Formats: sequence, C-alpha cells, structure tokens
Amino acid sequence: MRFFPCLVALLLALPALGGEAEIRQALRAKFPNVRVDGVQPAAVPGLFEVRMQTQEGPQLLYTDGVANFIFDGSIIDLRSGRNLTQDRLQKLSAIEFSSLPLDLALKVQRGNGKRVLAMFTDPYCPYCRRLEQALLQIDDITIYVFMFPVIRPDLADHSRAVWCAPDRVKAWLELAATDKPKAPQGGASCANPVDRVLELGRSLRVRGTPTLFFANGERAGGGMPAGQLRSKLDEIAGLTSAKK
Repeated sequence: MRFFPCLVALLLALPALGGEAEIRQALRAKFPNVRVDGVQPAAVPGLFEVRMQTQEGPQLLYTDGVANFIFDGSIIDLRSGRNLTQDRLQKLSAIEFSSLPLDLALKVQRGNGKRVLAMFTDPYCPYCRRLEQALLQIDDITIYVFMFPVIRPDLADHSRAVWCAPDRVKAWLELAATDKPKAPQGGASCANPVDRVLELGRSLRVRGTPTLFFANGERAGGGMPAGQLRSKLDEIAGLTSAKK
C-alpha cells in the first residue's frame, strides 16, 4: 500500500500537460499489440483512466497525462469508502437486461415479483447453493435462473431434468436449494435449453458461478448475504421505478 500514495503524490506533482491523444500515442508506441478502447480523466486530479477490453472483460489502468507512469490497481474514495475502480468496472461490464433471452431461463416468482434478478448458476456449486438459500429469505422477487452446469458437467442431465419436470420450480429448488441435492426422477429426454445457456454464458463472459445480473444490467460474481442482496435489489427496484 505504500507504493500507491507515493505514485499519486508523484503524479500530482507533474504539470497538467497532455491528454487523450498523447496517452494513446505513447501507449501505442510502447504496447503496439494492446488495443485501448477509451481514455478519460480519472477521479483523482492528474490521473487518466485507460480502458481496455480483454477476454475476461473490461480492464482499467491509470496513467499521467503523457503516459510516463502506469498504475494498475484500485482507486478508493476514503471519504465514502467506495472502490471507484470497482464501481466503474461494474458499469462497463453491465449489459442490457432486456437483451437476455429469458425464455431460456427458469422463472421463479414470489409475491409481486418487483425485485428482479437473473443468475447463471450450477446446482452443484457450494456458493450457488448458499445463494439459493439466501434468496428463499427474500419475498416479492422474480428470479430468472439460467441453469449453467459447469461444476459437475457429468451431472448436467440433472439440470436438463428440471426443465422436463412437471413443476420446474419445485424440481429446481429441491435440486439446488436443499441441504442435499435431490435430482428429478423424470429424466432429461425433453427439449431443454441447457446447451444454449452454456453458449450464452460463454458469450457473456460468465467465468464462474453464481453470476448475477440485476435489472439495471449490472453484474456481480459470487454469493451475497441475504441482507446485502436485498438492499441491492431494493436500490435497483427504486431506481427502475423512478425512471418510469
């Protein structure tokens, strides 16, 4: 951590020269094989944000006005405690929620369904199972479950069998939200979307389960405690309502 304040102090001491064109030119000369998608002033005076697209998604670096120095790390606003780099990456990796092919998802709705969430999940992923149990504590929610069986591909037919079950929601919860998975008994011979969901997940750069997509398009990886997840869903539902 001692490196960061020293670097910032150095950058702040530099004259406010240069800008996007100079940064692009300098980076192109030093890293000819790297594609820069965008350059803009960062939240810290004297720093510029450099945006690149990688196989893992958007990546951010920071530099001075003429790209003499590069900083690879996060900017933290100590006043609010917010990770500004993480906030930016969330926005940059967001999708249009309406673009999701929801017909490939299992729809779970409780109450009025005003809290909306889509998730790529595997019933044999421990974090996914904990998330499923946390979601059971949240009412008035609509969950679009994209079954993404990558942890135990040898058991992918269990997810396919959920789609073939007479009561898909019941079959899914018994498989994914109980202490021990209970596989559906009816088999997996019906037409089901699991293979298409696997392709969809790869196209959206879903690298792990669970991966969540909120109604505003933001994505989040890993499990969330029920309280934190409820707060996030409430915040986004409020923002969505305000726009209507």
